[in-house]
Amino acid sequence: MIHVRKQKFNLPIILLSIGFLLSLNGCFSSQAIREEAKIHNVEFLVQKGNDFWEKRHIPVNAEKACYFLTQAWNANPTDPALSARVSQALYFQAMFIEDDPSVKDSLFYQGYHVAISAIKNQPNFQTHFNESPGDSAFKWLSLLSEAPIEWVPGMFWWAVNEARYLNTKPILERLNKRELLEVIMHRIISLEPSYFYGGPYRFFGAFYTRIPGIELSQSKSYFDQAISAFPNYLGSQVYLAEFYHQKAGNREQFHDVLQKVLQFDSSILTELIPENIYYQSRAKSLLEQENILFE
Repeated sequence: MIHVRKQKFNLPIILLSIGFLLSLNGCFSSQAIREEAKIHNVEFLVQKGNDFWEKRHIPVNAEKACYFLTQAWNANPTDPALSARVSQALYFQAMFIEDDPSVKDSLFYQGYHVAISAIKNQPNFQTHFNESPGDSAFKWLSLLSEAPIEWVPGMFWWAVNEARYLNTKPILERLNKRELLEVIMHRIISLEPSYFYGGPYRFFGAFYTRIPGIELSQSKSYFDQAISAFPNYLGSQVYLAEFYHQKAGNREQFHDVLQKVLQFDSSILTELIPENIYYQSRAKSLLEQENILFE
């Protein structure tokens, strides 16, 4: 005969245990709710930012787009695509909206650092970085020279923001970053040369007018490639005048290029209307300064 021992239960302990488990379940539920709310908030901020971005030809909308996208990035800084978009928005605001030189500098600085995060948050980046030989600088050069096509947006907005930031810095700083920026853009040319309307060629066209010891003919060659590939993107023509023709002392060509920009029908390509409107404004400003620029 098996005797079943009667088990004494401590009711207060049982109730306490049940309460503890329920509280844990409540914590998990609350955490899940918070995470879901965070996701929805980021999605909302991104949508608001994108809505204003579509209307960025109006300056206040460009500022709002930058604000909402930046808020979304602050809440979710590990999203590479969002990081690249925020970097682009910061560049746009610095280039076309902001007038204060110190604020422009700050926006370009933020822009390239946000873009770097787009690279750092790519899948397996840290593993590849740690396995690369050499010091930190060499690791970066090694990885960027073999970067996959998925890295292109982050790399492009990194380089253009940092190059603009360096434009106002001592020549030594530009020289110190020359190799890094060249590696980035040459890799983009090998992967996606047409990115952002011939952006890598336009970059080198401007960049090589700011580096001593480079033949100006190289700058002209890169600008020609960008313009021949995307003649309706006015930025390449404005930069050709602003950087190449001005430095080469080609006043007549400077004037003619910018006059053609002003005569261009900016409504031809819908996706380019905002940039082209601002570049036409830039062309007008440069023509107004022509006498001073060619003294």
